[in-house]
Amino acid sequence: MSGITYVRGDATVPSVKGAKVIAHVCNDIGGWGRGFVLALSQRWSEPEKAYRAWHRDRAHNDFGLGAVQLVPVGPSVWVANMIGQRGIRTGSKGVPVRYEAIDTALARLADDVTERGASVHMPRIGCGLAGGTWSRMEPLITERLVHRGISVTVYDHGEGRG
Repeated sequence: MSGITYVRGDATVPSVKGAKVIAHVCNDIGGWGRGFVLALSQRWSEPEKAYRAWHRDRAHNDFGLGAVQLVPVGPSVWVANMIGQRGIRTGSKGVPVRYEAIDTALARLADDVTERGASVHMPRIGCGLAGGTWSRMEPLITERLVHRGISVTVYDHGEGRG
C-alpha cells in the first residue's frame, strides 16, 4: 500500500525491507552542518562528501535549485540530496525554503525511486531550518511520490504528528 506513514524515530535508520532512499533538503550555497544533515553525517560520510564535491564543481554539473543527487550509502540504500532552499538565512526574500524547487526535486526523485523499486524515508523536509510549513510540503510529497505508488515514511524525532 502506498501513502505517507508517520512514525517516531530516526529517518537515517529505516526499518523496512527492500531498497530505500532517505530524502532530505539541502541549500544552494554549499553549506552542510546544521539540522538533519548532522544525523546523516553521523551515520555516513558519503552524502556530505558527494554534496560538497557537487557544489564545488557546479559550473560543470546540474547543481542548483530543484536538482537531486543520489548517493549510495549501503546495499540498496541511497541518500537523496535535494536542493530545495535558497541560502541558509531568513531575509528580505523570506525563509530559505523554495517549494517550487522541492516540487521539481521530488518529481525527479520519483523517477529514480521507481527505477530502483525503493521506498522513501524522510524527516519533515523543508520544515526545520529552511522555515517551511508541513501544510504546504505534504501535498507536494503526496502529488509527486504517493500518487505514483511510492511508499513514503516521514519520521518525527521524539515527537508525534503535528
